[in-house]
Amino acid sequence: MNIAVIDDDKLVAISLKTILESTGHITVSDMGSSGSDAIEICRRNMPEVLLMDIRMEGMNGIEAGEQILSEHPDAKILYLTTFSDDEYIVKALSMGAKGYILKQDFEGIAPAIEAVMRGQSVFGDKIIDRIPELLNKKPEYDFNAHGISEKEREIMELVAEGLSNKEISTKLFLSEGTVRNYISSLLDKLALRDRTQLAVYYYTEVK
Repeated sequence: MNIAVIDDDKLVAISLKTILESTGHITVSDMGSSGSDAIEICRRNMPEVLLMDIRMEGMNGIEAGEQILSEHPDAKILYLTTFSDDEYIVKALSMGAKGYILKQDFEGIAPAIEAVMRGQSVFGDKIIDRIPELLNKKPEYDFNAHGISEKEREIMELVAEGLSNKEISTKLFLSEGTVRNYISSLLDKLALRDRTQLAVYYYTEVK
């Protein structure tokens, strides 16, 4: 089984090569240290499995994976990283990667590669437990896209919690008139009619 290892830490890459080739049936035919290396390796000699780190200088593993899969839809990419960031997990899932495992699960790396070769998708235990939550997670609300300032965001949240203008003014050390102006600005920006709609909007679109 020929695989390629991409990791910007040369010591890690060499260690992975040693561990994998000690199985007797996995050969590390190519090694690289960047996303661009991965793309070039796949163009030159597509490995059966591409074992690739995510956080690398320049082009990261996710960017490289997207490029590789656009050129070679059948490529088998297995991500190996020390990071279990939500953003990376979701991207790896959505782009069609075959797996995402953590480096500390080193004993499971060879079995993961073998599973990917059999057509399975492989995710470390810590990641599997979080997949349902991540796939159903609402994207983070983009306040900037609506021109909503940090103070307006605070006031929106307090309105949604049911606080009156007077209570909000006391909590934020603002005058009631200023609070009213902030709320009017929010209603205009979001094309809402009143503070009740603002509260509903917060719980359905933001929270």
